Amino acid sequence: MSNSSSISHFLLLPLADTRQLQLLHFCLFLGISLAALLGNGLIISAVACGHHLHTPMFFFLLNLALTDLGCICTTVPKAMHNSLWDTRNISYAGCTAQVFLIFFFLGTEYSLLTVMCYDRYVSICKPLHYGTLLGSRACVHMAAAAWASAFLNALLHTVNTFSLPLCHGNALGQFFCDIPQILKLSCSHSYLREHRFLAVSGLLAFGCFVFMVFSYVQIFRAVLRMPSEQGRHKAFSTCLPHLAVLSLFLSTAAFAHLKPPFISSPSLDLALSVLYSVVPPALNPLIYSLRNQELKAAMWRLTAGRFQKH
Repeated sequence: MSNSSSISHFLLLPLADTRQLQLLHFCLFLGISLAALLGNGLIISAVACGHHLHTPMFFFLLNLALTDLGCICTTVPKAMHNSLWDTRNISYAGCTAQVFLIFFFLGTEYSLLTVMCYDRYVSICKPLHYGTLLGSRACVHMAAAAWASAFLNALLHTVNTFSLPLCHGNALGQFFCDIPQILKLSCSHSYLREHRFLAVSGLLAFGCFVFMVFSYVQIFRAVLRMPSEQGRHKAFSTCLPHLAVLSLFLSTAAFAHLKPPFISSPSLDLALSVLYSVVPPALNPLIYSLRNQELKAAMWRLTAGRFQKH
C-alpha cells in the first residue's frame, strides 16, 4: 500500500504494445501536432496582422486558436516522448501540471465557443445592436471572463484531486493524466467531494449547452426568414464553421465521459480521448478557413508574403 506522499511518478497507458506501433503512433502524433501548430499559428498571425480582421468574431477565433495550441502542447509532447523512448512514466509534478492545463484549456475552449455562439446570435438576430453589445471593451471582458473562469475551475479541481490520499498504485488508464483515472487510485471516501465538484461543472457546462441550442434555434429561424439568398448564404457561412467545431468538440467529449460502463474498454477509451483532446485542435483551423473567405485570403496573403521575402 502506498499513499500520495510516497508517489513520485505515475504510469500512463501505453499507446501500443509493439515497438512498430509505438513508432507509428509517434509519427501520427507528430503529424497532427505539426498540423495544429501550423494551422493555429497561421490563424493567430493572420488575425493579429490583418487590420480588417479586427472584429469580434475573429478576435474570439484568435483566442480559440490559442486554446487549441495549449491543448495540443499539454498532452501530445509527453505521449510522443513515451512512444519514442518506450516508457510510461510521468512525474508527480508533471501529472499535476497536465491535469491543471487540460482542464484550463478545455474549459476555456468551451467558454469561448459559448461566447462565439452569442456573437453569431447578436450578429444575425440583433444586427442593429451589434456594435453596442459587442464593442471592443465588451469582447475583451468576455474573453477575459472565459480565461479567468476556466483558470479558477482548473485550479479548484487540481488542488482537490491531488489532496486526496492515493493507495491503489500509480497506473492510470489513460495516455495523459485525467481526473477520473486519478480518482480510481484514491483510498478515501473524500473522492466523492471531487465527484460532486465535477457534477457541478457538468451542470454549468450543460447550462451553456442549453444556451447554445436556444441561440442556434433563433439564428436558424432568423436566417430562414431572410428574403435574400445571398444574405442566407453569408449567414450560414459564418455559422456553420462554429457549429461544426462545436459539434466535434461536444460529441467526442460527451461520449467519452458519458458512455455506459458496459461498452467501455481501454482501446475505446484511448481512441475517444484522442478524438476530443488531440484531433479538434488540428481540425479547427481547417474548418474555419474552408468556409471563411476573409480568413482564407488573409492566411494566403500572409504565407505568400513570407515566401516572397525569402
